[in-house]
Formats: sequence, structure tokens, C-alpha cells
Amino acid sequence: MGQLARRFDILLIDDSASDARLVREALGGTEARSRLSVASNGVEGVAFLRRQGKYVGAPRPDLILLDLNLPKKNGAEVLQEIKADEALMHIPVVVLSSSASQEDVQRAYGLHANCYVTKPGDLDCFIQVIRTIEEFWLTTAQLLSD
Repeated sequence: MGQLARRFDILLIDDSASDARLVREALGGTEARSRLSVASNGVEGVAFLRRQGKYVGAPRPDLILLDLNLPKKNGAEVLQEIKADEALMHIPVVVLSSSASQEDVQRAYGLHANCYVTKPGDLDCFIQVIRTIEEFWLTTAQLLSD
């Protein structure tokens, strides 16, 4: 619980601008605790994580929220790259997907996702889910720090 002394960086990799707004809104009440960065496709997400191109000065996220249905490089491919990279593999990845398919869940865990959450359709539930994810990963779980 001593992790509250520092600010946490969260990377959302999701092509839905409305979902990004909802995540930002959900974290808005805790802005002193978390900073959200957004990548709108899989290629951009990997570039952010590897600090390439326009992301040279990007913060190393403490937590990644990853959608599966992404343009340019899908979420499963992004997850596979993250977990195969020694510099990134320790960062928890929460798959946040509209799919509740057992095949998608099994594939995500097979690629070493740390958690799989189905996006609720209800606005209030969606915001609560994001706040719960933040609360668990940033205050309850013990994370590695750079």
C-alpha cells in the first residue's frame, strides 16, 4: 500500500476514442495518482513502449490496458511482443476487450496477459471497472519500478 507516494503511468492501447475518453474520465478523480497515455493502434502502442519515433521521451508505463481489436497490429500480436521483450515483460497487461469469447480469453492468457476484463456496455459499470482495475494494480498489487 506504500505505492501511493508516486505517480503511476498507464498506457491505454485502444482505437476507440469514446473508450479512451471514458477511461480518462474514470481516472480523472485520481489524476494526482495516475497519468494516462493513449495509443490508438497496435503499431503506435509498441512504438510507445519501445520509445521509438515520436515516443522517444515516453514514460515507461506501470500498467497497460490493451484492447484486442486494433488496427495495424492486433492486440494479441501486441501482447505477444510485450511478453517476449525482456524490457517490457514485467509490465502488467490487462486485456480490456468487448469480446467475452472463451477463445479470446484463453488466447490472451496463453500469451501471458495478467488479467482479462470484458468491457461492460453500461457507462457507469465501465467507469467502475476502470476504477477497480486502477485500485487493484496501483494500490494493492506490488509492481516493479524502473
